[in-house]
Amino acid sequence: MSSPPPFQSKHPPTSFYRSVLHAWNGLIHTVVHQRNMRMHMISGLLVGLVGSGIPLGLAEKVTLIFCVLLVLFAEMLNSALEQLVDLAIQQFDEKAKLTKDIAAAAVLVLAIGTVVLFAAVLVHNAQTIFANLPAIQRQVIFGVPLVFLGGALMHEQNKPAWLDLLLTIAALVLWGIITSWTESQVFSAMTLGLLVVCANAAYARQKAKK
Repeated sequence: MSSPPPFQSKHPPTSFYRSVLHAWNGLIHTVVHQRNMRMHMISGLLVGLVGSGIPLGLAEKVTLIFCVLLVLFAEMLNSALEQLVDLAIQQFDEKAKLTKDIAAAAVLVLAIGTVVLFAAVLVHNAQTIFANLPAIQRQVIFGVPLVFLGGALMHEQNKPAWLDLLLTIAALVLWGIITSWTESQVFSAMTLGLLVVCANAAYARQKAKK
């Protein structure tokens, strides 16, 4: 007796490149349409600036990077769950509302935990911070405008394309200056990655206007 043929999908297999592209589009869509995700992105930029400006131990670096990635992951998962609930429930339902509220609460708990860990790292390295005040001041002078530019790129207000391009160039210039004295190439790379996401969110808004 012959064995049944293996299951074959009606859809052609998706290449690795297209899979990554779909995932990237999902990330940008979340940044564009979810205000909380934009707030988490700004927080991630701040963490990246702190990590690149203060000499931290390996455990502290891993903890901060993991917390940033975990919060972003949780927010994207929450957004996907909201979309799924809205698709399944077309009218108001108390259980659907409760499902979305609980998912949002999970993100809130992670965000609060990240803030606590971030504060603990700063307190633990207080002596290092006070010993490097000139470097910290320099990081603040160039880092605060960089975070502002990242937030401006993600902002939902309609902007001309030339302004988004100018904001992107200015942010990259500031990142290059800060990277010249960085204490951690890993945090600098994370900051650059977040800036790329900010710039792509601005580009997605420009495409949506056309």
